[in-house]
Amino acid sequence: EVQLQASGGGLVQAGGSLSLSCAASGFSFDDYTIGWFRQAPGKEREGVSGITIPYGRTNYAESVKGRFTISTNGAKNTVFLQMNGLKPDDTAVYHCAALDGFGPAGRLLERGVYDYWGQGTQVTVSS
Repeated sequence: EVQLQASGGGLVQAGGSLSLSCAASGFSFDDYTIGWFRQAPGKEREGVSGITIPYGRTNYAESVKGRFTISTNGAKNTVFLQMNGLKPDDTAVYHCAALDGFGPAGRLLERGVYDYWGQGTQVTVSS
């Protein structure tokens, strides 16, 4: 069973940084596609970033380009989302999702691409 655990959220002032982690439970992310999504109160869940492992192909939402970076560790059992220059609009619950396989190029931010979802971690950015 694919289990994902997102962590690393918290409260930060505008301009600050946080690093989120998405950990695999008992397996490796090798040959998976991992996405980060977020959902703010009253809004739909939106794609933030995605990465295809092991090729390292990435997608980013326009709103986070240049500020967020997605990466994986050497063991390929954790995917990170480094978030710099945080803004109050980044406040949301952040979820990671997984696809067993290679996601379609340019579509890694689409919810329908992913089969497995983890519980989220709250990110709150104060102004």
